[in-house]
Amino acid sequence: MSLHLPDALGGRAAIAGIGATEFSKDSGRSELTLAVEAVHAALDDAGLVPADVDGLVTFTMDTSPEITVAQAAGIGELSFFSRIHYGGGAACATVQQAALAVATGIAEVVVCYRAFNERSGRRFGSGVQHREPSAEGAALGWQLPFGLLTPASWVAMAARRYLHVHGLTPDAFGHVAVTARRHAATNPAAHFFGRPITLADHAASRWIAEPLRLLDCCQETDGGQAIVVTSAERARDLRRPPAVITAAAQGAGRGQEAMTSFYRGGLTGLPEAGVVARQLWRTSGLAPGDIDVGILYDHFTPFVLMQLEEFGFCAPGEAADFVAADALPLNTHGGQLGEAYLHGMNGIAEAVRQVRGTSVNQVPGAARVLVTAGTGVPTSGLILGADG
Repeated sequence: MSLHLPDALGGRAAIAGIGATEFSKDSGRSELTLAVEAVHAALDDAGLVPADVDGLVTFTMDTSPEITVAQAAGIGELSFFSRIHYGGGAACATVQQAALAVATGIAEVVVCYRAFNERSGRRFGSGVQHREPSAEGAALGWQLPFGLLTPASWVAMAARRYLHVHGLTPDAFGHVAVTARRHAATNPAAHFFGRPITLADHAASRWIAEPLRLLDCCQETDGGQAIVVTSAERARDLRRPPAVITAAAQGAGRGQEAMTSFYRGGLTGLPEAGVVARQLWRTSGLAPGDIDVGILYDHFTPFVLMQLEEFGFCAPGEAADFVAADALPLNTHGGQLGEAYLHGMNGIAEAVRQVRGTSVNQVPGAARVLVTAGTGVPTSGLILGADG
């Protein structure tokens, strides 16, 4: 069972630096090089140097191990290193792990990173092609023989049920895509800079796995992103205003599988996101109405709607209208649909920019930002806040 009480982590650590490579479709360099570039950029943003770092956190799907990144980046000894599983579900949990290390004195400066050539190298959208024997592979074995080979096909199962239960059409997903692309169009770092879309464009895009169209699916991106975490006290003395980690949480639901949780009681929600939501609200003492900006993991548009409902921003089946009304500034960097697919790490960076007041699509007075990680898998989330 999940926690029923607030945890003691909130407010004890902060994000002091963010850094990224360019986001492209063909980086022309190794994933290790991308990782090191992002780490150096994040440290420079914080006003720190590699020798200040004593901790690293990444994803299990990373080809650049912590010790290799430390060596290549000029970092010395490490007192903390960690990896989080479940793909994009790990994004916010990397920051949680870093904050736990800092809050308990295990490390003083921890860098979280994610770097891959996800377009020019391995493409997740190409689907399952080979897996070593594992329990996860056994779970997928119940789906693959019937043609459910790709992430889009797995999400399409839940999306179809969501539309049926709530009496909606696939056009309901279009509001998420249009919002993301509107913000990407004014973000020079975004792949779709200068290229907004309309609901008609969404409806005209080709089917990928019904009811998902091309414009319901995130990009494939080459690039790297890094996040520097240190104590809230130390962060106040560094180069940039700190983004305080007000709350951080991980969550896995009952009957959880990685993208194929089709045997739970229903398919129209994301119980793992509900676990994260309850803990974030408990620890922060906040409610949905207190959030100024939402940076929600958008690998596929239907799961953005379900996240809004799980976090209590609106009732089940009402999220499409909520997005259409611009009731909450959403994915102001363009998200993974519009900016880049970096397994959610670029979303954390955007949350930091909103708190600092430096986003290209700045929300006036943004002081509390919700960030979520990958859905359909065990996941994580953050609430970042302005200092003081």
